[in-house]
Amino acid sequence: MEKSGGCCSDRARQAGLEGIVAGETAVSTLADGLRYRGYAIEDLASHASFEEVAYLVLYGELPNAKALRQFQSRLSAAAGVEPRVLEIVRDLPESAPLLDRLRTGVSLLSHHDPDRAARVTQGRDANLRQAERLLTQFPMLLAAARCSENGPFTPEYDAGRGLAENILRLAGGTAATPRAISVLNTILIMYADHEFNASTFTARVVASTLSDLYACIVAALGALQGPLHGGALERINSANLEAFESGDPDAWVRQLLARKQRIMGFGHRVYKQGDIRAQYLQPLCRELAVETGNERFELAAEQVELAMMRSTGLHPNVDWPSARIFRYLGFSAGTFTPLFAVSRICGWCAHIIEQQSNNRLIQPRASYIGVAARPFQQMADRP
Repeated sequence: MEKSGGCCSDRARQAGLEGIVAGETAVSTLADGLRYRGYAIEDLASHASFEEVAYLVLYGELPNAKALRQFQSRLSAAAGVEPRVLEIVRDLPESAPLLDRLRTGVSLLSHHDPDRAARVTQGRDANLRQAERLLTQFPMLLAAARCSENGPFTPEYDAGRGLAENILRLAGGTAATPRAISVLNTILIMYADHEFNASTFTARVVASTLSDLYACIVAALGALQGPLHGGALERINSANLEAFESGDPDAWVRQLLARKQRIMGFGHRVYKQGDIRAQYLQPLCRELAVETGNERFELAAEQVELAMMRSTGLHPNVDWPSARIFRYLGFSAGTFTPLFAVSRICGWCAHIIEQQSNNRLIQPRASYIGVAARPFQQMADRP
C-alpha cells in the first residue's frame, strides 16, 4: 500500500495527477457522492430513464414531458447509419476486440455526419446534434461489430422502444423483459458520467485543440480500452470465473495477493470508503443472480469481497458488480467495455461541448528528471 507523507508517495500522486484540480465542470461532481448537474445518482437511477439522464447531462436540466418526447423522436430519427459504414465495421478482422471496431466505426461516422463542416460556424448546436446522433448510432455500430462473431445481422433501431431496450437487443443481451430493461437502464445511468476520469479528460484535452467531436470520442475510446479504465470489466469477469472455478475464493484471493497480483474491481482513487455506485448496484446484482440461476456464482463473488476487505481493506468499485450484472443479463464478455462506452457517450459529449464553450488549450508542464545540462560531444570524443 502507498504510504502517506513521503517524497515517493508525493511523486506517485503527482505522476498520476491524483487530487490535482485540472479544470472546472458543471456536468458532474464527486464532492458529495456522485451527482449529475446537481442530482444524486441514487435518485436518478431510482426514478429516471436513461434518455432523461442523457438529456440532463447534455442540456443541463431534466426534460419535461414535451422535451422528452421531442428528444426521443430526434434520437430515433438519428439512428440510421450509412450502410457502407456498417458493412466495413462488420467486415473488420474477427481477432479485433469489439471496442477497436467501434473506434474505427466512429471515425467512419464522422465522414458522413451532416454537421461536420458546420461545427466551425455553429459550434455548440452542431455538437449537440452530433451527440444525439451518436447516442443511437453507437449501439448500431456495436450490433454491426458483433456480426462477425454471430453471423449475418442487419441492425435496426426500433423507434417504438427506449434506448435501454434497443441497446439490450443490439448488444446481444437476454430477452428484453421489463426486468432486464430496468436493470440495464440503471447500469447505463450509473456509467453516464464521472467527472474528470481518464477517458473524459482525454476527450477534453483533444477538444481543447478545437478538434471535432468525433476525433475527441475516438481519443476517449482509446483511453477507455486500457485495463486500468473500462477494460477492467473484462478482467473482472475473468477473475470472477477463476474464483468460482477454484472452489475456494478466499484461498484464491490470498494466493494472488501473495504473488502481488492486482485483483481488478476493488479500490478507487476518490471513493476511499466505497464507491456509491457499487453500493447501489450490489443488492440489484444479488437479486438478479437469484432470478437468473447464478446464486453460486454470486456467492463466490461475495467471498472474494470479504477476503479482499480482510486482506486489503479495499471496497468494491462500480465495475465489480457491473461485470456480473452484464453477465447475468446475457452479454458476452467482449461487449462489457463497449456497453460502458454506449453509456459514457453522453458524458464525453457534454464535456467536449463544455470545454469548447469556454476554451483554453490544455497544455500542462512536466517536471524534468533527466540528465542535467551537458555539452555536445563530437563523434571522436564519445566513449
